[in-house]
Amino acid sequence: TAFTSLAGGGDLRPTAILTVPIAIGMGILGGALCGFLLTTLFSRMHIRDTTKVGILLSVAFLLVSVEQALEGIIGFSGLLAVMALGVVVQHQKTKVAERLSRKFSKMWVGAEVLLFVLVGATVNIQYSTRAGIAPVVLIMGTLVFRMVGVFISLMHTNLTKNEKIFTAIAYTPKATVQAAIGGIPLALGLPGGEMILTVAVLAIIMTAPIGALLIDKTHPVLLERTVRNAP
Repeated sequence: TAFTSLAGGGDLRPTAILTVPIAIGMGILGGALCGFLLTTLFSRMHIRDTTKVGILLSVAFLLVSVEQALEGIIGFSGLLAVMALGVVVQHQKTKVAERLSRKFSKMWVGAEVLLFVLVGATVNIQYSTRAGIAPVVLIMGTLVFRMVGVFISLMHTNLTKNEKIFTAIAYTPKATVQAAIGGIPLALGLPGGEMILTVAVLAIIMTAPIGALLIDKTHPVLLERTVRNAP
């Protein structure tokens, strides 16, 4: 938000940067609190899974609305709040979370079509062809940077070398986040909005099929199936 304001001609104040850790902490705390309240509710009352999905969606939208309502007052990350909510539900009610996850997966089938169609409809094809090779170089550079980050994150884990390589490959496809926020700068009227959207869509076109193909081809070579004996 701070850099978007700067790009739009605003001032990047030090206080805007200081709100970042506050937003992170408040978002995690708020989401975790909602998660504990919901898991307590689910434990004490018999609620159908379909109703639970509706409740979780409503609370998620509410958390995002809280971020907008608190803007300029105190930092609050709605996205992290929703993630923290899901983590708590997964930890407190594992079986319930698995059932709800399957229901959300079915909902996502229709939602992802809507999301990507709307993003594709806003892309200026002529502008994309004029962008040149620079966006491709940028995307490849970010993928390398991301892979390095994955290896650093897995340094002190029990994963084998091949498993670490596969994890880095599995993080190659990029689509959902790019589709969700790639068009925001253009909608805000920022000078570089068209280029940002172009790079976001190009990242999807490049990394999604290539990453999916690499995952499919490398998992038999890099991974080994572990058979656990039933107790």
